[in-house]
Amino acid sequence: MKKVSLLVTVYNAVDNLAVTLQSIEEQDYPDIEVVIVDGASKDGTVDLIRQFEERIKDRTGLVVRWVSEPDEGLYDAMNKAYGLSNGDIIAVCNDRLCQPEAVSSLVAAIETGGVSCVGAHADLVYVDGERVVRRWHMGEGKLSEGWMPGHPTLFLKREVYEKYGLYDTSYHCAADYEFMVRFLKDENNRLAYVPKVLVAMFYGGTSNAGIRNYFVSFREGYQALKRNGVGFPLWITLRRSMRVLFQFGKAD
Repeated sequence: MKKVSLLVTVYNAVDNLAVTLQSIEEQDYPDIEVVIVDGASKDGTVDLIRQFEERIKDRTGLVVRWVSEPDEGLYDAMNKAYGLSNGDIIAVCNDRLCQPEAVSSLVAAIETGGVSCVGAHADLVYVDGERVVRRWHMGEGKLSEGWMPGHPTLFLKREVYEKYGLYDTSYHCAADYEFMVRFLKDENNRLAYVPKVLVAMFYGGTSNAGIRNYFVSFREGYQALKRNGVGFPLWITLRRSMRVLFQFGKAD
């Protein structure tokens, strides 16, 4: 049985954290480690974490470790969470897992994906409270075609981090994209795809919080490709932007 580490980062977002932790509690996978890194929040986050810790203390197969201290932002916190983790499979979980079988489904996809499979991903929706704002159907594709999996759905074998490193904190919006470019530019690394909505992403993340951040993300995406030696970085960035426009479906 592979241990799964869910990396949760938070800063003054206690309501979202409550939803995230509730969805983790509902998972049917029998070996989950929750690693929470809080950036010294002052909105009751620590109290919520302690309540969660107390609630699950007698539950087999679900453990939590956490820290609350200042950090240098989201990607620094994600790196810190990874450093505290022990799992065989790693996922960043800052949103809501939609189905009780979300973790089980992604782990099963990895385990049946063959030797070249380094991880798995799925579809997601953007939500504002209970309202679905956008639907994101990822499917399968190639980096060279502007395709990229949805990072909030990405489950990876630990060896990916060991081989390719952590998130580059010099990026403001696109460190997750740059990290994925690093291992996906090698086409021998394959991701399994679960064609189901398994994650509900809280609307307004770092890379989608306004028009200014859109342009920052565009520029940083181009830089990520160029720095990693991927050919035709501008073309791929343009293709990626077009794919995002077409792959996002408005909620019914």
